[in-house]
Amino acid sequence: MATDTRGKAATLALRRRLLSNSCRLFFPEDPIKIVRGQGQYMYDEQGAEYIDCINNVAHVGHCHPLVVQAAHEQNQVLNTNSRYLHDNIVDYAQRLSETLPEKLCVFYFLNSGSEANDLALRLARQYTGHWDVVVLDHAYHGHLSSLIDISPYKFRDLDGQKEWVHVAPLPDTYRGPYREDHPNPAVAYASEVKRVVGSAQEKGRKIAAFFAESLPSVGGQIIPPAGYFPEVAGHIRRAGGVFVADEIQVGFGRVGKHFWAFQLQGEDFVPDIVTMGKSIGNGHPVACVATTHAVARAFEATGVEYFNTFGGSPVSCAVGLAVLDVLEKEQLQAHAASVGSLLMELLGQQKAKHPILGDIRGVGLFIGVDLIKDEATRMPATEEADYVVSRLKENYILLSTDGPGRNVLKFKPPMCFSLDNARHVVAKLDAILTDMEEKVRSCKTLRLQP
Repeated sequence: MATDTRGKAATLALRRRLLSNSCRLFFPEDPIKIVRGQGQYMYDEQGAEYIDCINNVAHVGHCHPLVVQAAHEQNQVLNTNSRYLHDNIVDYAQRLSETLPEKLCVFYFLNSGSEANDLALRLARQYTGHWDVVVLDHAYHGHLSSLIDISPYKFRDLDGQKEWVHVAPLPDTYRGPYREDHPNPAVAYASEVKRVVGSAQEKGRKIAAFFAESLPSVGGQIIPPAGYFPEVAGHIRRAGGVFVADEIQVGFGRVGKHFWAFQLQGEDFVPDIVTMGKSIGNGHPVACVATTHAVARAFEATGVEYFNTFGGSPVSCAVGLAVLDVLEKEQLQAHAASVGSLLMELLGQQKAKHPILGDIRGVGLFIGVDLIKDEATRMPATEEADYVVSRLKENYILLSTDGPGRNVLKFKPPMCFSLDNARHVVAKLDAILTDMEEKVRSCKTLRLQP
């Protein structure tokens, strides 16, 4: 096991010399040097313990012993590519198939969520014979060039929107055009997708796919209204396209009520393609694409082999199987529902106390706290959110922000995050907001002081 023999300042100096400034750190003005993780906790070089509220990659907990053991034991026996017969890859595909609707029965294994979404794009284009993609505003689907092109979160700061990419409004019922008082926001937002598709078709464009995170994360921890996906899927399929559900951030029981977040949209809704990553391997580089026989057969018809050197290796599949075992044995999906419910309740109590908390939204252990400067305009409280995150770090709680205004506190901790953790974090948040109201007074709706 590696030991920490270099001070934080020396490590930071080396990083600045050897790594690009594009590779950014959390808390750049005072970064934390993390040397160990266990469960929902991370430890710096001085031994200080931090509660990790944001690491949805360490899904069942940092360095879970059963996952570590599975990787170690398989590494001692064999690790090779998937061109050889091996039980692990078929056992893993079988276990995943048991969690999904019956139609999603063909699996491809890869190394990252970006690879998974890139393959999903290829599958969609080959199956439909079309090229164009509809995405949600502020979406992020990965760092490959093909995915930057369908990620408004990135392409707006780079080369701009390609002619084959069409952007629909984010189904945000707090900040979007159809809000919580709308009688049917699901249909209204889906109609916006229909409008976008129609506009593209008028220009002679043909839709291959609609890509969406089942719960948009970078967009601000958004919970699409129930029924939105089935309506959208109807519009997309009538245009000859397929529906791709990106579960990379939110799959594997995180939402508590279901194993997959797309299932929040109704029992009868089935995407054509589902992509998985991050939490699937608990930190090991594993990813997966699940699709239908029809889509897979169209891809096979090209005669071109799909091969991924490390995807589906015996070690990766052993890790994936271990993650599923831990989720089941430790009942972490039910745990996420229970802890997430308490966390939502406690945060809701704080909303009544602190006017800066404009909206509390979430399901399971995927929760967003939207900070506002003014209740009427819902102006994002960006600076205040940054201040809160910094103060939480001083209290050994790791949280970060998301959303177009960088004002949404995002909670997506390891699934072993406990009831006591929830109480402790909210108590610290309460204390910080109370102090901020007394000292900063930067929000128009904050409690006035005499």
